[in-house]
Amino acid sequence: MATIGLDQLFYAKITEDSEGIETYGTPTRLAKAIKADLTIELAEAVLYADDATSASVKEFKSGKLALDIDDIGTDKAQDLTGATVDDQGVLVSTSEDSGSDVAIGFRARKANNKYRYFWLYRVKFGIPATNLETKGDGIKFSTPSIEGTVMRRNKTDARGYHPWKAEVSEDSTGLGENVIAGWFNTVYEPDMLFALGQKQAETATVIGAIASNGAGNATVIVTAVGMTGTPKTVSVAVANSDTASQVAGKIRTALIADSNVSAFFDISGTGASVILTRKTAAANDETMNVSIANGTCTGLTAAPTSSNTTMGIAPA
Repeated sequence: MATIGLDQLFYAKITEDSEGIETYGTPTRLAKAIKADLTIELAEAVLYADDATSASVKEFKSGKLALDIDDIGTDKAQDLTGATVDDQGVLVSTSEDSGSDVAIGFRARKANNKYRYFWLYRVKFGIPATNLETKGDGIKFSTPSIEGTVMRRNKTDARGYHPWKAEVSEDSTGLGENVIAGWFNTVYEPDMLFALGQKQAETATVIGAIASNGAGNATVIVTAVGMTGTPKTVSVAVANSDTASQVAGKIRTALIADSNVSAFFDISGTGASVILTRKTAAANDETMNVSIANGTCTGLTAAPTSSNTTMGIAPA
């Protein structure tokens, strides 16, 4: 069915483990959407036999997503293009910039006033185009546009396939009860994964930096049903003037060294993030949490609640 509208444009940052397997962050509104064009390139092979086509194979190769939006903003520009904001609050783009891959979600209204929902699992954007025009006799809006390459994700489903897109209409038959309600809360995971279950992941983010004379121990508390010693308090030694990324790195090292935590979780993350992924698939544990706070150190902003970046699903 034809669509007549476009809104609810979201993106979710991607974190990869050592094997390149994606973990999605909490979706965030990107901008107000004006237009989205998605074009797909296929890899094709044709086998000829007895002067005729004997077999033909067409597979997804890549795609292009062109977005016209109202305003990208500096925070989103940093995430999507790799540009940085200097100490004076100015967004600076360099020739060496390379943005992070993200998942993109949106919805389009159909002629029957029902919506069709989309997630593109891995998109890498280039530098936004700026369209400017002097004011003439009439008023004309100039809006930015941004183009990205759509790729398959590294994370496979239960069949060993690599999803690149998920889409559904809210009036589809057999639609799961909470699919639409939670579409933009998390990046949708294919139902085929339910057979094997899904490992729950919690992401904690270090906020702030250690003061110039604030060395001491940061306090990290890990809570999870079934983990020995839960809630487990781990003291992490930090140095004067440690940045958020340095503190996060020391927290990851300390959690790996803790026998109770490392027996239950795989610990990963980059920059200021600390990601704990349960080693086995199980039903989502609503109490699972990683909190970070000043213990004897100073300078950190308390982060008492982690983000449930991947919901736990028990094997079928």
